[in-house]
Amino acid sequence: MRRSAEMQGARTSAVPLLLLSCCVCAAAGYPFRTPLDLDVTPRITVLSSGLQGCRRFQSSAVNYSTMLLEADSERLYVGARGAAYALNASDISASSALSIEWEASPDQKRQCLLKGKDNKTECFNHIRFLQRFNSTHFYMCGTHAFRPLCAYIEEERFVMSSQPEEGRDKCPYGPTTGYTALIIDQQMYTATQYEFRSFPDIRRNSPSPTLKTEDAPTRWLNEADFVGSALVRDSLGSSTGDDDKIYFFFTEKSQEQTTTYSHSRVARVARVCKGDRGGRLTLQKRWTSFLKARLTCSLHEYDFHFNMLRSVFLMPGRTPQDTLFYGIFGLEWKNVKASAVCRFSLSDIQEAFQGPYMENQDSGSKWKEYTGKIPEPRPGTCITDALRARGINVSTSLPDDVLDFVRRHPLMSQQVQPSDRRPLLFRRTTDYTHMAVQMIQGLDGQKYHVLYMGTDEGWLHKAVEVEGQLHIIEELQIFEEPQPVNNLLISAKQMSVYVGSPSGVVQLPLSNCRRYASCYDCIFARDPHCAWNGAQCVDVMTHVDRSALIQDIQHGRKGCENTQEDIVVRSRAVRVGDDVLLQCELSSNLATPLWTQDGSELQGYGLNSGFRTGTDGLLIIEARQDQSGLYTCYAVENSIKVAIITYNITIRMDLPPPPPVEPTEDFYTLPTPTEHPSSERPLPPPPAPVLPHSELLSTRNMEAMYLSLITILGGLCVVLTVVLVYVGFCLRVGHRGKYSLRAAAAAYPNSKRHNKNRKQHRNSSQMELKTISSHCNGNGVCNGVSKQRNGGIQDGGFLQIVPGEAYPSPNKEPPPPAPPLPPTPQLPSPECDFPNGLSATLPSVLRRMNGNSYVLLRQSDSENTSSSCYSFAEELNRILEKRKHTQLLPRPDESSV
Repeated sequence: MRRSAEMQGARTSAVPLLLLSCCVCAAAGYPFRTPLDLDVTPRITVLSSGLQGCRRFQSSAVNYSTMLLEADSERLYVGARGAAYALNASDISASSALSIEWEASPDQKRQCLLKGKDNKTECFNHIRFLQRFNSTHFYMCGTHAFRPLCAYIEEERFVMSSQPEEGRDKCPYGPTTGYTALIIDQQMYTATQYEFRSFPDIRRNSPSPTLKTEDAPTRWLNEADFVGSALVRDSLGSSTGDDDKIYFFFTEKSQEQTTTYSHSRVARVARVCKGDRGGRLTLQKRWTSFLKARLTCSLHEYDFHFNMLRSVFLMPGRTPQDTLFYGIFGLEWKNVKASAVCRFSLSDIQEAFQGPYMENQDSGSKWKEYTGKIPEPRPGTCITDALRARGINVSTSLPDDVLDFVRRHPLMSQQVQPSDRRPLLFRRTTDYTHMAVQMIQGLDGQKYHVLYMGTDEGWLHKAVEVEGQLHIIEELQIFEEPQPVNNLLISAKQMSVYVGSPSGVVQLPLSNCRRYASCYDCIFARDPHCAWNGAQCVDVMTHVDRSALIQDIQHGRKGCENTQEDIVVRSRAVRVGDDVLLQCELSSNLATPLWTQDGSELQGYGLNSGFRTGTDGLLIIEARQDQSGLYTCYAVENSIKVAIITYNITIRMDLPPPPPVEPTEDFYTLPTPTEHPSSERPLPPPPAPVLPHSELLSTRNMEAMYLSLITILGGLCVVLTVVLVYVGFCLRVGHRGKYSLRAAAAAYPNSKRHNKNRKQHRNSSQMELKTISSHCNGNGVCNGVSKQRNGGIQDGGFLQIVPGEAYPSPNKEPPPPAPPLPPTPQLPSPECDFPNGLSATLPSVLRRMNGNSYVLLRQSDSENTSSSCYSFAEELNRILEKRKHTQLLPRPDESSV
């Protein structure tokens, strides 16, 4: 036993060492070192029950993933599984919604099942594309149970204007395949994996000539997963006669060879020219302007590399060169949740496309930077005025050597770095899925970008970009049941953000300034939509005269110096020795509490200070008279102290104790703080009955009492074990009939209660002690605690200890039920004491101890006691001798000892 105890102690002491070593290893390795300056905490957390101005749309359909906002018509068009909807953009929950039911036929669903697809998710018509085609019609495409179809939609009546047409070159087969598409001047540009076993491709489908990417001898796309696309009209105001360009964003398998680090997948940006017509002989019906480059979103100082691109948003500028792209990136490991937000400028992307190329002379090796001669005109460029002057008016006029170079060199060597050379935001435990960005001008004249980011668990984060870093203003729980955000759209006209999800569509206001009740709360938020007008926090967009409004987005701490804040004052009278909790709720996650007593800051909260502080308030432990005074709670945020609440605490010795409350159960609570209502306002009664204060029930005395009880109980258990082993041995030798303690509990009248309590404590691995009282009436109900006499417990309070059987292992069948037992003999009276001063009776509540035996500590019923006295061993032997002849079990349950 000593050796096992030493081994157990060694294992126990090794646990902290193991944890420490794991922490050291994690701190030194990727990806667990955290850049604290970028791991931003949302300032305000709003649960779904606290959302204001929230409108929802739900129907029998699911998977609302495609959305199109028409600001002029004030309609929001939504594509779901098997249906499309036209909603009122000002209130999507209005009953004026129009719908088109478009589900796959039963025959098509059967063919989908024959292909081995899932009949719960894939064998349906998921709407993947819905955009405007011209001034009167929309164009819509769906997977149609792995046979894509497309159709024209009449805008006015919102009905199909023609029969569906083949869509396998325009829409993916599956509902989760990466996909992006645009209609530009009635030409459709798509990027996805179209057919079931085809390679990913970027195509222009209609009208002719149709173009696509090259597969041989050099494959331009390598297992690409597309997330977005955007049109940049470079031709507007261009001095060189440049062409418009379409940019595609995706993640693909890596092709580069580098000595710094390697990843299996990387983020990419590719571009094609809108006026591309392919080559005459070389690259016929292929893009002649296709180029791609790598997007990097990394924290090099922490060795963090985010390679998986999840979402992208184009933010137009005053000129095409001022265009910005915001992207959400994730880690390559699926079991690690983390997200980063990076911002890229169009000028940096164009610079990468003007840099050196990569080449792959041998298809089996990695790509390296090309150092040879580059033909003229530069491969991959659009048709410009300079080329037109040389007689090259379309791409079909380009020389073959240029087109052959394009075929073999689609990848650029230079990587596109973020605008600030690092992410704007990093979140460890969050997976962002989609985002939308709005630009708004603050009261300081600067323009700020406000980002709305949806998560995979149904939350919406609102953040503002300030000097290259994001400040998360708030996080909103949109759905009670976790589900990913499938799409995000912003309407400045409706002042709303629309969120698509698997279960429905949600409309939320862009801001809710009334949520901030004070001036400092409004300023600390740093929300460009909100400002303080002297009385309340208001929306800036609704005010024409903004001269009297206060706002500080840059720092979030200026403007409220001369405002008067109302402070709640409460008075309480407390008895000496009680514990008192002074509550102080902070609405901001970025604020820290600061407590003062009579104007002086409380210094330290050690074990002997008498105070404990936490997020819920200040706890005064065993209050003393010198702790009376004014306690004020401050919220410290952005280096500014703001008073929240003040308590006037009076600690007195002459306060009467509360009247005794008769308990309703056998369990007693430890002493709770007693707070007397002040003269200003009544306080509710204490929530639970309390024990009168006494020196005996102090913390130190209670610990000594518990240790003594545990020691005594251990000795009794040893005696009981020896007796049971001896009796079991005698029964094995002398009698063929055996006994089982399982029937002991069944013999008692309130056995159901025993079994219930035994089930409640089945998972307990320790012995429990309860407060015991000798004040019991004739019905066995205790009215109070035991009286103290000379520092001890009055005679009559006792412990009851009995053995019980362990639960059988799962692989053994339970024994047959025992026959009814004869009436239970009279139990020994409480006056029969053991040498240690404790009395014993048989149990009525069982506790599991050490996995295979049970003990009970509770008060006996006086009506079941008698005056006859027996020793513990005699009483136990007498009862077992009487019961052992009535059991029919062939073999005793050894685990019950």
